[in-house]
Amino acid sequence: MEKKDRVDALGASLLVGVSLLLGLNQVLVKIVAQGMHPALQAGLRSAMAVLPVLILALLLRRRLSLRDGSFGWGIFTGILFALEFLMLFLALDYSSVARVSVLFYTMPVWMTLGAHFMIREESLTRNKVIGLVVAVSGVVVAMWGREGGENELLGDIFCIAGAMIWACIGIVARVTPLNRSVPEMQLLYQLVVSAIVLIPAAFLIGDQIRDLQPLHWGVLAFQSVVVVGFGFSTWFWVLSKYPASEMASFGFLAPLFGVLLGWLMLGETITIWIVAALVLVSAGIVLINHKPRKQSF
Repeated sequence: MEKKDRVDALGASLLVGVSLLLGLNQVLVKIVAQGMHPALQAGLRSAMAVLPVLILALLLRRRLSLRDGSFGWGIFTGILFALEFLMLFLALDYSSVARVSVLFYTMPVWMTLGAHFMIREESLTRNKVIGLVVAVSGVVVAMWGREGGENELLGDIFCIAGAMIWACIGIVARVTPLNRSVPEMQLLYQLVVSAIVLIPAAFLIGDQIRDLQPLHWGVLAFQSVVVVGFGFSTWFWVLSKYPASEMASFGFLAPLFGVLLGWLMLGETITIWIVAALVLVSAGIVLINHKPRKQSF
């Protein structure tokens, strides 16, 4: 697969589209959570997404193999994937879409930091360091301005943990034999393993069914086919083709879409703290990407 040294028009268009889906995803998770526990929702979504991803891979004639040295790393990322979305879905149970969008989509920040240690050509520069400080300041502002007490704090912690796990998955996909697998195979590893882990674990937690309605099943199906089947497959393809640091410049779009859609679709209140945090996180991500290429330490 040909690698790109920068994000071109195709990559930019795909990243904007995926960012919109990711922002919408938070709203959809919040809606389905009215009908079922987040742990069960996460597991069912993974299970339901396996078929559309498999069909997409077959239509595109992707080579799906367990014998390319990726199997163990695929299982590992599947476990991480289960933890990531358990953290995210629980966070949305405790907090608003706006807060979760700002904190969860700090993923590019943690990915840039991890890439410095794991990917030789993506070392930190002065601008990246400044960007990291600004973005983390945004996280502090968001947590400082919370209004929901201990539950909201717990949601914040879940968000940040999920974002860090997501960054780990992205880096593992770049630096291990998992990078020999096509994006659809990487996603299938994660969907199958996470479904196997999350669905039984959900029923160990306790009562999983809330006020379950047909609407919730429809939204869950949309998540599985469009958000996961199309959106995640596209994200993995872009990740395999473009530099992680270049992709980071688009990272501010997902939280922006999440905050706006939470306001438009759920009537959430956007506080000054959320706006300030969004601005800081977005500015930090832009600074991370805008760097002198030869200046490093």
